[in-house]
Amino acid sequence: MRSDILQRYPDSLVRVYVVWFDILAGDSRQLVDTRVLNDSRATNYYDPNRIVGSWFADRGGKQGIVWDTYFLYGPDASWTAEPQPLLSSGRSVIGSRDDLAATFRKLGQ
Repeated sequence: MRSDILQRYPDSLVRVYVVWFDILAGDSRQLVDTRVLNDSRATNYYDPNRIVGSWFADRGGKQGIVWDTYFLYGPDASWTAEPQPLLSSGRSVIGSRDDLAATFRKLGQ
């Protein structure tokens, strides 16, 4: 994300919301390295109750928690009952970075 999008498009008006919660060892609030996305357009949140991951799992018809996933919404997106329209999503973030970057480029950023 940082090198494939944020550094390549430094003037883009993109906003990145990073939500951290503990799933694996090393994911605790004290151990999370928020510098992974050290960009002024990125805001880091910590969700100890995994509310965001559960919410996205429910909306996607899955049980459990969605994690290590990205959701890309365009400049016309709005949040009423849920954010929409969804342009792209993928899991894992690193494994899907090419798809994320390609969709981002299509936005003309």
